[in-house]
Amino acid sequence: MYPDIPLYYHTLKYLKLRQVAYRLYYLIRNKLGAVNYTILKRSDQREQPIVPLLCPGAPTLTSCYEEDVFTFLNLSYRFDDRIDWNFSEYGKLWTYNLTYFDYLQQESMTKAKGMALIYDFIKQSEDIRDGMMPFPISLRTVNWIRFLSRYQIADPVVNRSLYSQYQKLMENLEYHIMGNHLLENGFSLLFGAYFFRDEKLYSKAKEILEAELDEQILSDGAHFELTPMYHLIMLQRVLDSINLITNNLWKTDTLLDMLREKASKMTGWIVAMQFKNGQLPRVNDTAEGIALAPERLLSYAKIMGISVAEVALGESGYRKRTNDRYECLLDVGNIGPDYIPGHAHSDTFSFELYVDGKPVIVDTGISTYENNAKRHYERSTAAHNTVEINGKDQSRVWGAFRVAQRAQIVSLTEDSNVLSATHDGYSDQGILHTRKWEFDSGSIKIVDSITGGELSSAVSYLHFHPGIAVRIEGDSVVTPSLRIRYQGAEVLELGEYEYAEAFNQCRKAPVISAKIGRESTMEVEII
Repeated sequence: MYPDIPLYYHTLKYLKLRQVAYRLYYLIRNKLGAVNYTILKRSDQREQPIVPLLCPGAPTLTSCYEEDVFTFLNLSYRFDDRIDWNFSEYGKLWTYNLTYFDYLQQESMTKAKGMALIYDFIKQSEDIRDGMMPFPISLRTVNWIRFLSRYQIADPVVNRSLYSQYQKLMENLEYHIMGNHLLENGFSLLFGAYFFRDEKLYSKAKEILEAELDEQILSDGAHFELTPMYHLIMLQRVLDSINLITNNLWKTDTLLDMLREKASKMTGWIVAMQFKNGQLPRVNDTAEGIALAPERLLSYAKIMGISVAEVALGESGYRKRTNDRYECLLDVGNIGPDYIPGHAHSDTFSFELYVDGKPVIVDTGISTYENNAKRHYERSTAAHNTVEINGKDQSRVWGAFRVAQRAQIVSLTEDSNVLSATHDGYSDQGILHTRKWEFDSGSIKIVDSITGGELSSAVSYLHFHPGIAVRIEGDSVVTPSLRIRYQGAEVLELGEYEYAEAFNQCRKAPVISAKIGRESTMEVEII
């Protein structure tokens, strides 16, 4: 079977030259077997590092390891005889989580048990595959250093393994992926630099963090992959880095000032995006139970002396309109950075609506990263509260983390009560889609206009939170808190979809499919 040349072309053409160069370099180098990772000799002075101090305000995690049972992504497994660090029955992401060692940060994790787990990993390290990729190395080394700091442990065996892993990471920095992966590399190198007082690690950490934070944190404070879950994770890394630097007097340059400035804007974005009940929108690859909750990170930021910046949602493409009864979060931006859209969905003009502090119209969320039908659906246009035209996605999401052609915002006008935007996701068919929101104290009017090209079908979707009673009455959809009147809809259908509560956890919930023409209107009345 021949590859889909246009699909690959429209996916690869957005990559940065640096990404392509590093992909080729790593491919050729690994084929030639040119890298030799050296374990430090006992005489090396780095066996006696200065174990860094960390402020006890750093949040701990909920339990994911208990009595030899590991639980990640809501899937549990007990290793009876020995831990298989390559265990793959639950998918690669579960395997990665096993090797991240986040569980070292549990309050219940004892010194003896933590060291036993670390020693077991070191003993089997030559046979470990996925766990020796640069991303797991980045997370694991930070978790090991945080654990060693917690108990002020100086162990030469662990130190040698740590430095060996840092050697491997330095030779495999994720310039071929970039985005949050490269940032994780940089944060880890910073911890390694402070642990070993290593100038080379520090120089590379500073280079990566200064360049990537400057690019990846947008003017309104959002992380540029536009996924609240990863925004929270990146904010925790920034706060942990501030914690590290301020509690260990070693370097006095400008990196700390930059980290504080980014943390201030990132916390401001959280406050601007939050619903009144404290939840963040579930847009793009956002799932519950992965990142620390917003309130815990805001508390951590306060302990670290970070002031929350007042930010207006802008560059991230999100907008929020609120009053005493409702909160409406809109997506009127591009899907994310062109060269790393792996966590993006085909969701332009989707929205979430909360009424009286409770979710009513919601994002479907995500339940898997595996390359399967569920993943494809959860990223599709049909899984979001927007319009699917001619049975196609606005942005051509494919694989588990790929996007080919992608919708671009070609016009946007807004004031406090009216917002109108147009995207060109169907420009290959000569079609433009415009959606206009008009906000009133007790209602929201949503107008969809489809211009140009040949229109064979257009379906407007609304996904409701599980437990919401939804019924159709003539040309209206009625729930306990909403009455939605349609104009220009030919058919209204009530069906079910799977609302992703978390990874590997879904519940049935109601969805409305409205077959519309070129002009249609939804009058959303709050009742």
